[in-house]
Amino acid sequence: MAITKERKTELVDQYSEWLSRSKASVVAQYTGMPMKELDALRSKVREAGGEFHVLKNTLAALSFQKAGMKVPAQVFEGSTAVAFAFQDAPALAKTMTEFARTSEFLKIKAGFLDQQAITADGVKALADLPPLPVMRAQILGTLLAPASQLVRLLAEPGRQIAAVIKAKYEPAETTAA
Repeated sequence: MAITKERKTELVDQYSEWLSRSKASVVAQYTGMPMKELDALRSKVREAGGEFHVLKNTLAALSFQKAGMKVPAQVFEGSTAVAFAFQDAPALAKTMTEFARTSEFLKIKAGFLDQQAITADGVKALADLPPLPVMRAQILGTLLAPASQLVRLLAEPGRQIAAVIKAKYEPAETTAA
């Protein structure tokens, strides 16, 4: 069944809005993938805070162009699906790469991180980054490390004095020979 021109315009507008709103997007080929696997992938992408949609190549190319993204023409050859990361880019990349590793049908073609094109290897590198909460905790730990070291440094003389006083007034333990 043919799609009307108005519907195509609506879809291009919707996809371009998603592209501009998403933190990252992953373009993949899904040729031969059974519907059950496709639904499982959609579910996993949703859990990662994103959406996964099968797109017509011409509409996908128009959407990326409208969103101001330059995509090589070979990306839109064959079957095309796009995963949009609305919350956590590394989590979406990890979901997609892990699924591609276990599925013989899903192949990652390219990706975008904040409107910048990245290769399939770049998507895999993005997947190796820790999730956002872990990164926040690491940054917070790095920021707080000097303060905790300063507190320990300031407390050390008092601790040493307390240890000397304790040693002076505690009865010495005698060892039996």
